[in-house]
Amino acid sequence: MIKKIFALLPVLVLTLSCNTDQVKADLILINSIIWTGNPDHPSAEAMAIKADTIVAIGSAAEIQQFKGAKTKIIDTDRQFVTPGFIDAHVHLLMGGNALLSVALRDVNTQKEFISRIASYAQTLAPNEWIVEGNWDHTLWGGELPSKTWIDEFTQNNPVAIYRMDGHMILANSVALKIAGIDEDSPAVPNGEIVRNPDGTPTGILKSEAMYLVLNKIPPLSQSQKELAIQKAQDYLVSQGVTSIHDVDSLGGFAILQKMQKAKDLKIRIYAADPLGKWNTLTNESRVQTKWLKNGLLKGFVDGSLGSHTAAFLAPYTDKAADSGIFINDVELIYQQALEADRQGLQITVHAIGDKANKELLDTYQKLIKEQGPFDRRLRIEHAQHLAPEDIPRFSKLKVIASVQPYHAIDDGRWAEELIGPDRIRTTYAFNSLLQNGAMLTFGSDWPVAPASPLLGIYAATTRRTLDGQKPNGWIPKEKIKVEEALLAYTRNAAYSSFDEKIKGTLEVGKLADFVVMSQDLRTIEPETIKDVTVLQTYVGGKKVFDSGRD
Repeated sequence: MIKKIFALLPVLVLTLSCNTDQVKADLILINSIIWTGNPDHPSAEAMAIKADTIVAIGSAAEIQQFKGAKTKIIDTDRQFVTPGFIDAHVHLLMGGNALLSVALRDVNTQKEFISRIASYAQTLAPNEWIVEGNWDHTLWGGELPSKTWIDEFTQNNPVAIYRMDGHMILANSVALKIAGIDEDSPAVPNGEIVRNPDGTPTGILKSEAMYLVLNKIPPLSQSQKELAIQKAQDYLVSQGVTSIHDVDSLGGFAILQKMQKAKDLKIRIYAADPLGKWNTLTNESRVQTKWLKNGLLKGFVDGSLGSHTAAFLAPYTDKAADSGIFINDVELIYQQALEADRQGLQITVHAIGDKANKELLDTYQKLIKEQGPFDRRLRIEHAQHLAPEDIPRFSKLKVIASVQPYHAIDDGRWAEELIGPDRIRTTYAFNSLLQNGAMLTFGSDWPVAPASPLLGIYAATTRRTLDGQKPNGWIPKEKIKVEEALLAYTRNAAYSSFDEKIKGTLEVGKLADFVVMSQDLRTIEPETIKDVTVLQTYVGGKKVFDSGRD
């Protein structure tokens, strides 16, 4: 069973707070519009904090008694305060590394794609790899890039840059040579080496074929990992993110432990390991603190929609012979999940296409029947394209839908071309999931998408696509309310990591993780949420970000 940490903390703090002669706050927030996320007491105007914990929250008069000679008073001038945002799907090291590498996410022409890579290559020593990138070929009309675009400018540096979804890379000729990939290379199971008509590789590698190159990249050094995590933390807190669920696979946990001991962590981290490593998480290797913990295992069923590797029940509309691929056999996933479940580890699995989601739900149902019911909080990452009959199964099986709303306004520009007008009706079906009683939690998938909860809330409530072509929203019936989106980024996200006792809402006894914003998201038009500013971010009662704006 997943260990529920700090379960006694609220009781202890409540007991202390009854004796205000002894408890004087270190920090008091006043004159605020506080959305607590607590359904019993949803609003407040002041909050008192001792050390890293909330000791009182309510009216100004109620909080006044916690003021001491050394208490710091912050008057927010009626600014909006929420619990710290919890991003339930982040690739921490990849994101930090992306901040240190060439940025291609917003490139919308072939010329700019080439120019940025060429310029970045000039800053590198020979043999240094060019990685990350996170390009999106739909922004320049849909043509996949080719090694011929960049070979001239990268003769001294191998290139392996991701498409934004992480299921396709572009490799240059240097990298292909290092990996031994040429016209004679055999086909790759559960992947594809994309080829020219003469059989030579274009440089595009999909799913499992990516690892022919990726496995040749030297691992990041300890100092490189630490720098990437520092950069990632600074970015995340600037977005109001105070906790993340890190589903990275670059081996950063030891660095995180070191940083925690040195008190260098600014955000709280729930770290995932690959599902296949269920047997490596022993009691001795388990970490359970309020800054860092593990115990989550992540697997994969299929790939992504944009790379045609998401697994569907019917073929792609634009590619009649293609229904996507399964990266892993569901029987293997079941066996690994069964063993992990027996060890009391939490399981989450990536599923994009409707077939992948259906078979994963079947797998979870089989697991529950085999192991019996208990509070295991199974998750599906993305739950992106669902068969209508599978939507109620999330609630029935108590499976958490861990979704990323920004993807909806991104994919909404082109998804119908790939899967047609019928299947998109239950794509990113946030409202349908909620109406059917599902637990919905939000994340970003950063660096695939910006790690901005404000953009995520904007996306979930408006569904306005990035190209501006759907002002009323893409599949508008799947819009949700602002407060529902706030809950998905706070209380629900805490629940999805077994942390609802210590965070996710602003209540007495919980950690003082909160965000101060320029406007009340509940009272403005949803279309303007993307323009709201994160003013300050606090973690454990300490300010870790300040925009410098009043």
